[in-house]
Amino acid sequence: MSDDLTGLVDIPKLTAWLDEHIPQLGDGPLTARKIHGGTSNVILSLERGGETMVLRRPPVIAPPGSEKSVLREARVLTALNGTPVPHPICRGSCADADVIGAPFYIMDKVDGWAASIIDEHIYHQAPFDRAPYEYGVAYAMVDGLVALANVDYKAVGLEGFGKPDNYLERQVDRWEGQLLSYKELYDYPGRELPGYELTRDWLRANIPSSFKAGIIHGDVGTPNALFADGPPCRLNALIDWELSTNGDPLLDLASFTNAMRDEAVPDVLPSKRLYNSENWPTRQEMARYYAAGTGRDMADFDYYAILAMFKGGCILEYKVAQSQAGILSHETGVFFSRLVLESFANAADLIRRIG
Repeated sequence: MSDDLTGLVDIPKLTAWLDEHIPQLGDGPLTARKIHGGTSNVILSLERGGETMVLRRPPVIAPPGSEKSVLREARVLTALNGTPVPHPICRGSCADADVIGAPFYIMDKVDGWAASIIDEHIYHQAPFDRAPYEYGVAYAMVDGLVALANVDYKAVGLEGFGKPDNYLERQVDRWEGQLLSYKELYDYPGRELPGYELTRDWLRANIPSSFKAGIIHGDVGTPNALFADGPPCRLNALIDWELSTNGDPLLDLASFTNAMRDEAVPDVLPSKRLYNSENWPTRQEMARYYAAGTGRDMADFDYYAILAMFKGGCILEYKVAQSQAGILSHETGVFFSRLVLESFANAADLIRRIG
């Protein structure tokens, strides 16, 4: 066992746990290799009897809530087994930290490529990094969101996984509260955020009268997906479900499509150009495609677009706070500062445009 696995896995204990709980995964010596180690989770590749599995757990120094989060991920992935949603099959989970030092779950290895984030830009694997192939990446992602929106969360055992009642009514307070919490967490004084108050007040005054509750992924983007090699683009799995809950699935669609061009101003590329937006459909085209696959009413889609921008701005401001506290680099803070300011500015622009 290599040094970088110290504290992450106890091979004898994990072997015994697998023998008892997932015997169908084979027998023989178990080996482990770290394939990802972030601040919120660690991913290990497990090899046993010719089978490859993936283990996901919190890091050794776990941030608050990460142990609960990993078990929530396991719950939603298990519930999605047998549905059309492309996702890693969860084989089992363990809440007992005595086995490897933290809760964990075991899932199947999924083949495919994920987008990379390099120098403030999201890159797709060739040939999906250029027209016409990149156009299909957006459709493949939305195919996954359509499948997820069509799942009856109660039928798959996820009632109580989130609180869909009054979901939209709670959103502004939820994200404003998170934004204000950075003062205590990071001794962050805050700053002027043009468009923030206009967006907050407009959202509170224009809440849609109704919505159809469903499962939300919570962090939709091509870096959190695995795609098949070679055209046409096909989604193998949505991954990284740590922010999933029950709520309004239209927020997932809005979060993803806010990176796309708007038919009202077709020659204007989004200012937050993490993607090659010129090679993608418009956000309205994706909304029509989503509506055709789900039967959902898209009359209030602009509301969700604005809510997604507000949510994103409130969340990402923590990176600015961490930068000022010396936790992250100045350069990282500058990058996320731009994203936050653009989120609120774009939300305010859309509000003014739709009247």
